[in-house]
Formats: sequence, structure tokens, C-alpha cells
Amino acid sequence: MTSGCVQHEHDAFLCIIYGRCTKFLPHSAMTMPSPNLEVPEKRASSGFIFVFITITLDMLALGLIVPVLPNFLKEMTGGDVGEAAHMIGVFGFFWALMQFISMPIMGALSDQIGRKPILLISNFGQALSNLLTAFAPGFWLLLLSRILSGAVSAVGSTANAYVADTEPKETRARKFGMLGAAFGLGFILGPAIGGYLGGINLRLPFFVAAGLCTLNGLFGLIMLKESLKPENRRPFRWNSANPIGSIQFLGSNPKILKLTLIRALCDFAQAVYPSTFVLYGFYRYGWESDVAGLTLGLVGLSSMIVQAGLVGPIIRRIGEVSTLILGLFLGALGYGLYAWAPNQYILWASVPIASLAGIYGAAVQSLLTRQIGPEEQGRLQGAVGAVQAATNMVGPLVFTAIFAWSIAPVRDPSLPGLALSLAAFCLLIATGIAATGARQFRADQASAKN
Repeated sequence: MTSGCVQHEHDAFLCIIYGRCTKFLPHSAMTMPSPNLEVPEKRASSGFIFVFITITLDMLALGLIVPVLPNFLKEMTGGDVGEAAHMIGVFGFFWALMQFISMPIMGALSDQIGRKPILLISNFGQALSNLLTAFAPGFWLLLLSRILSGAVSAVGSTANAYVADTEPKETRARKFGMLGAAFGLGFILGPAIGGYLGGINLRLPFFVAAGLCTLNGLFGLIMLKESLKPENRRPFRWNSANPIGSIQFLGSNPKILKLTLIRALCDFAQAVYPSTFVLYGFYRYGWESDVAGLTLGLVGLSSMIVQAGLVGPIIRRIGEVSTLILGLFLGALGYGLYAWAPNQYILWASVPIASLAGIYGAAVQSLLTRQIGPEEQGRLQGAVGAVQAATNMVGPLVFTAIFAWSIAPVRDPSLPGLALSLAAFCLLIATGIAATGARQFRADQASAKN
């Protein structure tokens, strides 16, 4: 469980429903790194530290909500787990639809006004979204809060752009991995605290999350240095903010198309987490909010260890291409173990394996940025982000429908792990696609070095 964005991610864990790109940074930095920008090392370092803290606090606010939202929705539906799953699917669809529309717009705006304003808009917008959720008496205000969340969801992707602005190609993968560790750190503390607060009152975590987002925005308003110099900014143009046109751009380069297809399969598979994972634990293992929070905290800890301590060494040892293939395979294995774990102890033991999938995110992001020159990076990142948003629209609806079908009263025996099994299969397909392109990707890297 992420990147957004900075992704997912598991790198994109729960980003679809709750308004972040978790997934480790959803590798869909939607904005353009300025081609001629030179940032002094000290300034770049201090800026990265702030972005790291921003992502950590952002994920902490998100993690507070995750353990209690399923019970929150069950309470609204009179205890109907299947109906709660359908509601999560609807929320996920509209969140992703708004992201699909707004991501290219936010990216084009950040090329004109800079990265800092977009980060601030996202933080304050998420604070308002959480307040709407906390006060929501029913479905429609909850839906409005998810629509707002999707429209302003740009923290992870803009952080990716900040790194792309300030880091050379040689160190980007390591920095993307460190941002993934920030996601994990926030998710260690957030779910455990959220589960405790939810035991007091199911709405309390939403108020706390709103407060954290507000404080984070105020902190950024005062402390964050802009990475995009005025002379490197570009005027906003609607044709560059068109999600359909940006997706068509991907077909012009077969290697970019193949990497984007891998990303799309992974993003689709990762949608199983926000849409069904906690409900799966409630249904199959009888979890309460506190156990769900501790489980997600374990996932966050494992993810942080992988992103902070393993991504860089693994890429240095076996290269980006082999890291991509290995991460995809381990992700498929981890999802499969989740799906068929006979008890929660086996599931908990599978968390480190599934978390190792996080190594693929930095690898695929770095490989994508290598396929094109700096003058078209913004267009590339916006297109990849639009594809991710499209998969996020479909994924929650598919996985929640499968989960609801698999546990229906007429199903004997029930098959609660079916949705996770489909996710594992998608990652196996992605592994095969990566393996077929491995030789060409390695050849490109070798020629670039020469």
C-alpha cells in the first residue's frame, strides 16, 4: 500500500478514495520540470526536506481516516457491508473523475504560477473536504467532499514535480524512493492514531485530519521555497490542459506506451486497496477499527523501510529494469497471499512481501523520464497522470462490485479474496510486459551512458 504522486506508492495506498496519490508517489508528476533550472544545492536540499515533511503530514492526515471510514459508511447504511462497499466504489469513481479533469489543469497552472501555490491549494482544499466529511449527515454531502478532494488532489504529484525540477537524473530514483518513505512514515502513525480516535467518535479523525492539513498549508505558506523560477514559467494554455490530447501523446513513443501500460495495470491493481482491503479484513477476519489501524500501520512501516532503505541499493545493484520486474512480481505474490490467507496472522506475515513491490515505483518513474527530453517532461507527466486517473475511475467500481458479489448471501462458499486475486493477476501481466521490454530498456540506458 502508495504515488500519487509521490505515489503510491504500496505506493499509492488508499489514494483513490481519500484524496491522495498514494499509491508511493503516484509516479504521475503532472507538471513540467523546468529544463534550464539550476537550483543551488543548499536550497534544493532544504526544499526537499520541506516536501518530505509535507508528504509525511499529508499521509498522517490521510491515515487518521482510513481505519474508520468503512465503519462510518456502515453506520450510514445500517450495517450493510455490501452497500458500504458500493458507496466506496461510487466515491472512488467521482474522486478519480475529478482528478482526471483537474490534473492536467493543475499541472498547466503550476507551469505558470509555480509549484508552491498548487501545494497550498491542495492542502487547504483537503482540509475543507475533511470538514465536509466530518459534518456530513448522509450520502450527498459525503459525495461532495470526495469531489472536492479529487479536484484539489495535487500534493504528491506536485512534490514529484518539485523533485524533477531540482534533482539530476542520476539521483531522481533515490529521491522518489525517499518520498515513498515519507508516505510510509505518515502511514505508520496515522492509522494507529485514527483507530484510537475512531473508538472515541467515528467523526473525530476527520476533524483532526482537517486540522493537520490546515497546519501543513500554513507551514508551506511560510517556509516553502518555490522551485520554478519566473523566467522558466509558461503561460496557461487550454490545449496543454486537455486530458484526452495528453493521453494520445503517449502513443507516439512505443517505449513510453509500454511503460504507461505497465503503470496503468499497476494503478488498476492498487485500486483494490482503498476500495476493499479494510472491508476484506472486517468481513473475513472480524477486524475492528483499532486492528485495521494497526494493520495499516504495519503496512506503512514496511513500506517506509523499503522506500527509505532498499530502493536505492537495489537499483544500484541490479539496475532500474530488473528492479521494475522484481517489484512487479513481488507485488503479484503479495496480493495473492493476501487473497488466500486463512487467518490474519498469515496476512500480517505477508505484509513485508507485498511492501517490497514498492521498489517498482521509483524504477518505472525514472525509466519514463529517461525516454524523453526535458522540454516535453511536463506533457509526459500530465499524460501519465491522466491515464492513472482513468484507471482510478474504473478500479474502485470493478473491485467493490467483485467484492460485494463475492460475499453476497447467495454465495456459498463466499469468495472474499476474489478482488485481491484479480489484482495479483494484473500485476503478473505487468511483469510479463516489463520482461518483454527489458532488453530494449537496458540497451537505451547503455547507449545513454556512452
